[in-house]
Amino acid sequence: MDLPSLALILRDAALSPNPDERKASELKLNQLQYTPQHLVRLLQIVVDGNCEMAVRQIASIQFKNFIAKNWSPEDSGEQPRILQSDKELVRDNILVYVTQVPTLLRSQLGECLKTIIYADYPEQWPRLLDWVKYNLQNQQIYGALFVLRILSRKYEFKSDEERTPVSRIVEETFPQLLIIFNGLVQIANPSLEIAEFIKLICKIFWSSIYLELPRQLFDLNVFNAWMVLFLTISERPVPVEGQPMDPELRKSWGWWKVKKWTVHILNRLYSRFGDPKLQSPENKPFAQMFQKNYAGRILEGHLNFLNTIRVGGYVPDRVTNLLLQYLSNSISKNTMYNLLLPRLDVLLFEIVFPLMCFNDNDQKLWEEDPHEYVRKGYNIIEDLYSPRTASMDFVNELVRKRGKENLPKFVQFVVGIFRSYDEAPAEHKPYRQKDGAMLAVGALCDKLKQTDPYKSELESMLVQHIFPEFSSPVGHLRAKAAWVAGQYAHINFADQNNFRKALHSVVSGLRDPDLPVRVDSVFALRSFVEACKDLNEIRPILPQLLDEFFKLMNEVENEDLVFTLETIVDKFGEEMAPYAFGLCQNLAAAFWRCLNTSEASDEADDMGALAAVGCLRAISTILESVSSLPQLFVEIEPTILPIMQKMLTTDGQEVFEEVLEIASYMTFYSPTISLDIWSLWPLMVEALVDWAIDFFPNILVPMDNFVSRGTAHFLTCKEPDYQQSLFTVLSTLMTDRNIEDSDIESAPKLIEVIFQNCKGQVDQWVEPYLRLTIDRLQRAETSYLKSLLIQVVANMLYYNPSLTLGVLHNTGLASKVFDHWFQMLQQKKKSGQPANFKREHDKKVCCLGLTSLLALPGGQLPDEALQRVFRATLDLLVAYKNQLAEAAKEAEVDYEDDINGLESDDDDDDDESDGEMGMDDTEDGEEAESRKLKKLAAQAKAFGYDDDEDDDSDDDFSDDDEFQSPIDEVDAFVFFVDAIRVLQASDAQRFQNLNQSLDFTYQAIANGIAQHAELRRVEIEKEKQKKAAEAAGIPVPVL
Repeated sequence: MDLPSLALILRDAALSPNPDERKASELKLNQLQYTPQHLVRLLQIVVDGNCEMAVRQIASIQFKNFIAKNWSPEDSGEQPRILQSDKELVRDNILVYVTQVPTLLRSQLGECLKTIIYADYPEQWPRLLDWVKYNLQNQQIYGALFVLRILSRKYEFKSDEERTPVSRIVEETFPQLLIIFNGLVQIANPSLEIAEFIKLICKIFWSSIYLELPRQLFDLNVFNAWMVLFLTISERPVPVEGQPMDPELRKSWGWWKVKKWTVHILNRLYSRFGDPKLQSPENKPFAQMFQKNYAGRILEGHLNFLNTIRVGGYVPDRVTNLLLQYLSNSISKNTMYNLLLPRLDVLLFEIVFPLMCFNDNDQKLWEEDPHEYVRKGYNIIEDLYSPRTASMDFVNELVRKRGKENLPKFVQFVVGIFRSYDEAPAEHKPYRQKDGAMLAVGALCDKLKQTDPYKSELESMLVQHIFPEFSSPVGHLRAKAAWVAGQYAHINFADQNNFRKALHSVVSGLRDPDLPVRVDSVFALRSFVEACKDLNEIRPILPQLLDEFFKLMNEVENEDLVFTLETIVDKFGEEMAPYAFGLCQNLAAAFWRCLNTSEASDEADDMGALAAVGCLRAISTILESVSSLPQLFVEIEPTILPIMQKMLTTDGQEVFEEVLEIASYMTFYSPTISLDIWSLWPLMVEALVDWAIDFFPNILVPMDNFVSRGTAHFLTCKEPDYQQSLFTVLSTLMTDRNIEDSDIESAPKLIEVIFQNCKGQVDQWVEPYLRLTIDRLQRAETSYLKSLLIQVVANMLYYNPSLTLGVLHNTGLASKVFDHWFQMLQQKKKSGQPANFKREHDKKVCCLGLTSLLALPGGQLPDEALQRVFRATLDLLVAYKNQLAEAAKEAEVDYEDDINGLESDDDDDDDESDGEMGMDDTEDGEEAESRKLKKLAAQAKAFGYDDDEDDDSDDDFSDDDEFQSPIDEVDAFVFFVDAIRVLQASDAQRFQNLNQSLDFTYQAIANGIAQHAELRRVEIEKEKQKKAAEAAGIPVPVL
């Protein structure tokens, strides 16, 4: 197709007022996109100055999108969609065109160039660096810089071998780059175009030194040549002429960008390469040289620059932030601090403190866009650019590292402001300075709480200077009072009335007319709820509190709101039951709002996405708190089911873990698993196969619940066929040779769930699963996965020993599997502990599996094999018995420690954390203990499956106390003795032969196990009687 025809189609696709024409043109473009040279023709239209700009722009977007999708497809097995000849043409031409087109189009072509360079350099585009080097020496300097910036950025975060190409890039280009840079710096009255050139050079240098200093720069003459230029620019005033008046345009003006990047580079060189203490021995001399020759001069320049602010000059926020970061890094170094000291008071009290105060921009935002004021105040990314945050960091670092000489004078300064404020008449009160002083008090909270004499005066300071501002006529002081009060909520108030008044003031702040006050009050409330010793302070107002919460959540998307709600739910536990349904409804509605905001936003620091995650986490906390009330789950299900159905697809990758947690609670605590909840099964299976292998441990939990709590439906339903679906996904994953052992550990755990819960009902699956397991066992590398796979064999033997052993013989691998099993049982670590089957559960499963073989007839298990199995089982039972005894002993010690801890807490009036004891004054110990155990059980049931392999960790030997399994009711010792009795009754001669084959040691062990089994029978009977009595309401005597 010729260019005019293609241009016409592009024009109609974008600009035609007729929808049918637009649709037809879009269809035509889709048909053309894979034809030879289509990509080249699009590029020709982009650069054709005779074509109207709207069509060129559409062509550039089409060009960019096609390259992003097809230049280097993610699936390496996919057939290439772009001919190599077309790629060559694009590579040869885009370098020339990218600087010739207007800025609007250049950004699109720049993205294309980035995609191509990242994919092709150096292997498919070895001539690129030659092109850059040549054009740096000729008339295409800007184009060469533009391309070199993209090229250097490719390696900005690369280290080690991946960074190797940087050395050649620097070697080939930096000498000429330095000549160009020097020439640009020497120009008198430079234009804005020169600023763009210098900015590109700065960015190239930044990317090249970000992680490692290239070896060429260790040449001190070369390094000094660069530093002279950076210092010259850093110390040179920014041109006044031409600066935009608009604040947004001004901060991104070319020369301010140059200043920002220069300061950025000097800071990076100092923080990463200029501190001898942080360097390797070979780099230490360079760091010492930097400290001696440059660090002090940079400090002096930064201080002079900051003085511009003191005299009322303009410095962009980001630059101010960077300047203060350098000063903060200098405080801990004696030579630098000594240079700073003569100017420290002016810096601290006339520059840093004023930056902490409420200012004109804050006031404008507060009045005109309070939502944006809140967003900026709670946005982590904003902190990177904020002079206020950098000022707080500077003060914190100063009192932390040089507190002896600086904390008293700074506190005295703040107290002076408090006094001036108190003494001034209302119309002349320094409200903004008071705001800064309050911010300083809040920022220094940790230091003041642990430093004499201040820590004993905090309560009176709060009562005298902070709490009165709860009723200030100035909104930002009311907000700051709430925030500071929250910072100090955990101190030990001598007068509980002061705590109570502050709490009620914070609660009142939830109804403040100013949005930022309401948000700061919610943030502070979280600390007060955590610190509250008597929940009766909050209990009566809980309904109103929740109402205010959700009014606020309708107004603003902020994850801190959700954090506070989680704290309240966690603190009140089952008392939240009357509100659970309404809470979940409101949180679900808030989630959908946040999701819509997030999808509409392209910002990386998307607060909507963070708040959406918070909503889901809060729903989980609520479900956990009402876990003993199954009927509530039925009521809540319709509200949260749509969230799970949408977010268990690729739409929910960012919140997948949180949604699976909700699904885990819904499948475990609901009275029954509804058919609607069963609709989540196919979504989980599809996600697991397609992209969610990293979430397999999380998916395991609800799938376990589906099988263990919905066994009948799992076994009988054919549309869909859950049994077949599960085998398909597990066989797909377990046979995939590209999946690591650690990623597949949940598969054998899930097979165990099937055979333990479906005893006698899944005979047809024994052979398929057993063959799958043995195949994976032969390829397994980690000992943990091998243990899990052997446990699958053990579970199948316990399920049906005759059938399982028959299948093992049919595979021809029976001897190999048992040899491997017995070898793993005998392996020990250096400490003498078993190297495999470390948990109680692992040992029990192996015991039950091996014991199940003992009653098989001689035709299936020869005498020699019987004797080997018997001895291995005895050894395993001894290890299992010892581990149970050790665990019981540790549990007793832990319980005594907990009781002693509770008693000592009651007597300790000086403990600042006594408000977080986990029980409030109105709860008796038994109820609190019960509630705590239920909560722990809920958490661990949902997340107790992870068992990372760590040879040196004692955790390998611990079980999840609340892990539930059908074999919990089976006592391994009783099961063993009963199996031996069956053998003795069915084949006395075989039993006698077995007995005679045992040496004295094994006979003694067998007798000991038999005696222990009889003790266990008695204990089990007593436990049954106790449970029956409790169920009937009969008091059970406490021993």
